[in-house]
Amino acid sequence: MSGLVDTSYTDDVNMSAVMLKEEDPGEAAAVSLFPEFLQSYLRHSSSAVFDLLEEYEAVCQDKVGTLQRLVQRSTPGQQKFSKTSSVRWLLQQEMVTWRLVTSLYRDRIQTALEDDMMDVAMTPSESEKVVVEQLFHRDSVVRQSQLVVDWLESIAKDDVGDFSDNIEFHSKSVCWENTLHTLKQRRSVSSTGFNRPLVTELDPDAPIRQKRPLADLDREDDARLLKYLFTLVRAGMMDEAQRLCKRCGQAWRAATLEGWKLYHDPNNNGGSLELLPVEGNPQRCVWKVCCWRLAEEDQFNRYERAIYAALSGNLKQLLPVCESWEDSVWAYFRVMVDTLVEQEVRSCGLGSEELDELPREYLEASWTMEKVFEELLATESKRVLEETKEYYHIIQKYVILGDLDGLMSEFSDWLGGASLPAHLLRFMTHLLLFYRSLGMQLKEEVSVDVLKSYIQLLISKRHIDLIAFYVSHLPPDMSVAQYAHFLESVTETEQRKRCLELAREAGLEVASVTKMVVENIRDRDTEDFAHHDALLDIGTTEADKRKIDVIDWLVFDPSQRAEALKQSNAIMRKFLVSKKHDAAKEAFAKVPQDSMKEIYRQWEEQGMDTPLPAEDDNAIREHLCIRAYLEAHEAFSEWFGHMNSPPQKPSEPTQTAKFTEKVAHRMKEEEYKLDYDSWKGRLEALTEDVKERIYNVLLFVDGGWMVDVREDAEEDPERSHQMALLRQQCLPMMTFLLQTVLHSTEQHQESLRLADIIASQQHQLYQVFSKEELRKFLQKVRESSLLLLDKGLDPLGYEIHP
Repeated sequence: MSGLVDTSYTDDVNMSAVMLKEEDPGEAAAVSLFPEFLQSYLRHSSSAVFDLLEEYEAVCQDKVGTLQRLVQRSTPGQQKFSKTSSVRWLLQQEMVTWRLVTSLYRDRIQTALEDDMMDVAMTPSESEKVVVEQLFHRDSVVRQSQLVVDWLESIAKDDVGDFSDNIEFHSKSVCWENTLHTLKQRRSVSSTGFNRPLVTELDPDAPIRQKRPLADLDREDDARLLKYLFTLVRAGMMDEAQRLCKRCGQAWRAATLEGWKLYHDPNNNGGSLELLPVEGNPQRCVWKVCCWRLAEEDQFNRYERAIYAALSGNLKQLLPVCESWEDSVWAYFRVMVDTLVEQEVRSCGLGSEELDELPREYLEASWTMEKVFEELLATESKRVLEETKEYYHIIQKYVILGDLDGLMSEFSDWLGGASLPAHLLRFMTHLLLFYRSLGMQLKEEVSVDVLKSYIQLLISKRHIDLIAFYVSHLPPDMSVAQYAHFLESVTETEQRKRCLELAREAGLEVASVTKMVVENIRDRDTEDFAHHDALLDIGTTEADKRKIDVIDWLVFDPSQRAEALKQSNAIMRKFLVSKKHDAAKEAFAKVPQDSMKEIYRQWEEQGMDTPLPAEDDNAIREHLCIRAYLEAHEAFSEWFGHMNSPPQKPSEPTQTAKFTEKVAHRMKEEEYKLDYDSWKGRLEALTEDVKERIYNVLLFVDGGWMVDVREDAEEDPERSHQMALLRQQCLPMMTFLLQTVLHSTEQHQESLRLADIIASQQHQLYQVFSKEELRKFLQKVRESSLLLLDKGLDPLGYEIHP
């Protein structure tokens, strides 16, 4: 039995209960629109743009319904639900705007296609219907103005809802039953007591003709009925209006709502032997003049006058009941279409003399869409004037006019002002993408600004999965910079991989993006690249950690290993010159150990028989130089620590020490000798290791440490300058460290040979020493010679023969 229960209602209630607890329920309920719009876009091909727009409208409609239910279930007066109402209104406006765009541009695209084909000749006709059909076929202004009317009526129809459930009076087959009942009472009894005059007849014209009123209840019912009828006319629901009139016993009024239909007699063509029914009103002109006159009569109800004003094109009498922007635009465009149709009928000689009774300003009006919106600005209604300034009404205006330049200018002004609602920015972005899909020319600068603003919004709201798609619609250089800027804020490894995957799917230049991410972080380091006189090793700062972590962006993709080497080398050069050895080690560890092998493998896979590009070759060599230096520095630190932590010799026992204490002392001495031998053996091994590693730096193969071998690489003056500075800073320091090792281990003869290495023309290491450093170095050499003399050797360490 439970399987038969509809769970949709329960789910809806549960969802609403959750949303009601949110700080901003409207925003929480509508946040899914951001991914939903992108999913809709990706589901539709470029040829199915109008299916896409209809889906946009449907998605908005679903959210509007959800928000409406939230508002209905909320506690009145709460601030957060006024926000929810605002979001609902905004999304409702977006929904109807997509509907407008769909309707107008479907027609405009079709018109453009037909213009490319041969024009179809219009045949003369005596049928009003055929004449007007031909007018609509050839005149896009009339056709699209009618589409605007239809659109505004569809909005009103949404608001009407289920009209039959909303009726406020009883539908009866008898018209004016209260008046009828009173009249019957007066006939059956003495007229005494019935002092108030009422109509004595109940035909439709009786109140006007007799200048007598109906019963109060009937007048109230009539007023409500007429207001409802106008609501239905405003919503384009003419059939429903007529049915309502009949249900209320006013079939005559239903007939008056029928007279607008254009006359058409299909039998005039003579193409059929069988008589076909005639359509429309043959006396339409007479009917129209009557409607116009009725609308002008002050004695009629304002809504009754407005109904017939709408049917006859009497703008002056229609506008007073138009309270909103939508109502006013509907009135203008309805009258505009009515006027243009009437002018066409008259120009074909089908109009009757009765039409001449209508005002000249109506018959000869020169309407354009632009004129409609100019007239709106001159309205006396404060509400309408205020509503003309609303975002979506401005957009709707420019969409109707087809004025993309004007729309772009508005977008530009909005972006330069206060922050825009998030959902408006989403709409603006997707509207631009729609125009682009049609190949329409837009102001590029404004389009870019809209996209950038929306991307920034997505970044701030952490819609990580959406950003790459919209960035891909920016110009190539800008898309790289924009996505790189976003990636700087992504720190979690799996999320980084996901962002790069999305970038590839969106067609972004991933290699360029990741390279720029690293360079952006590096460029924020404003310190000069120069010698530091600080302590030997400075701690790693947060800024340093950011520079280290950013290398990860370049190691996800094996094809970027060469770039990973170049960028990590640049970062480590800055660390080394700052004597931040621990930071340099961390950065070095970020580069996978197989990177050099991977670079060669990829080069071979491309079928290249030539050597690696010079830049890649030099980057590999520099990486090896840095590794040799870090290994030497690490080896010295380990040697220095071991050298300065020998085992402690036990102190001698006192003369009064007991026998047991002397035995214990002898055991400690034995233990000390073992520890010392172990320490000394370890020291000798570490000494040999540190000597080898320092020599690896000083005597680095093929030209020396931090010297490029390939000279055919593209010039990079900054890199060359930095490498030269590092040679000047690090090589003397390595030499002094080696001297410390040799002096401490009494290898004075080797210390003297070191002078030969520094002075040799093959290595030319003396060139990187300053005068002060050379003086210090030679002082150490002199000390070694003196110590050798003290041992009975000559100054070079050789034995002196008699």
